[in-house]
Amino acid sequence: MKIAVLISGGVDSSVVLHMLRQAGHDIDAYYLKIWLEDEMSFLGSCPWEEDLSYAEKVCAQCDVPLYVVPLQKEYHEHVVRYTINAVKNGLTPNPDMLCNREVKFGAFYEKYGAKYDKIATGHYAQIVERADGLVDLMCAPDPVKDQTYFLALMRQEQLQRALFPIGHMQKNEVRAYAEKHKLATAKRKDSQGICFLGKISFHDFVKAHLGVQSGVFVEKESGKELGEHDGFYFYTIGQRRGIDINNGPWYVCDKDVKKNIVYVTHGYTGADQRRDTCDVQDINWISDMPEKENLRVKLRHSEIFYDCRVTQKNETVVHVQLTQKDQGITPGQYAVFYDNQKCLGGGVIV
Repeated sequence: MKIAVLISGGVDSSVVLHMLRQAGHDIDAYYLKIWLEDEMSFLGSCPWEEDLSYAEKVCAQCDVPLYVVPLQKEYHEHVVRYTINAVKNGLTPNPDMLCNREVKFGAFYEKYGAKYDKIATGHYAQIVERADGLVDLMCAPDPVKDQTYFLALMRQEQLQRALFPIGHMQKNEVRAYAEKHKLATAKRKDSQGICFLGKISFHDFVKAHLGVQSGVFVEKESGKELGEHDGFYFYTIGQRRGIDINNGPWYVCDKDVKKNIVYVTHGYTGADQRRDTCDVQDINWISDMPEKENLRVKLRHSEIFYDCRVTQKNETVVHVQLTQKDQGITPGQYAVFYDNQKCLGGGVIV
């Protein structure tokens, strides 16, 4: 096959490149340049040049041509603008959820994908072809590294042209493969944080766009003012770290966007602020909407699933009843649904 490999400079995509090259496929490698180094340079350095240097080394080792594709404009339009608007409205967005659908398998495919049979990435997920011609998105065997959560918004036609060659592997197996073949990225640490920010903190990113707006912390149970903060948009439901109030720990349990109030509770030991229900809107079902109501759900990227019952509320919203309570059900984040190990799709928590 003729395959485009999206390479990041990390060990996962490096192993993908090497495996596909060894299998005899016709390979081109692409580095997608989405860093906001020009716009955000005053906040700190973005490591894209270091990432690119590793990508170049691995491509040289595999004798594969590497092309650098600037997609900052498309990324800003589809991902960054959405992120800022969501934060401004009191939501807690997850920009990485949109990157795969809108950029890697969206903008990139529209520009370059037509000449390739598949687009390969280093995601930990599996694609299984069905008898009816559709594909299912299945979890990776490594529950900690599984990335189906981040792929849940992808459309069926995008997954049909996607290839995840390491999706069946454990992370330690990927590392061992890289070391065995002496790839330049074999001992490189995994990147952390939101993909377009690099080493820039999300707090600084938000501050640069929305500034500082003085508000107050209020105890949810008593209504007592406890201190000041720099803006509701710096806080998310369930957050504990970064709350500078005496007699902690405190957790964020609610926000009033209009009044710029952040409500906190004292370690969830007072009135129980945890929830076992939520509504989810604008769901992307990867194939058909599931016929059964009893499913599993992830409320954030982690290895934790909740058993749940999903019922249709109206044309665009479903109601989710969990079997357990969770202290971090956060508007703006994504709920992703599963039937056992099959990822069905996901939508926005409201």
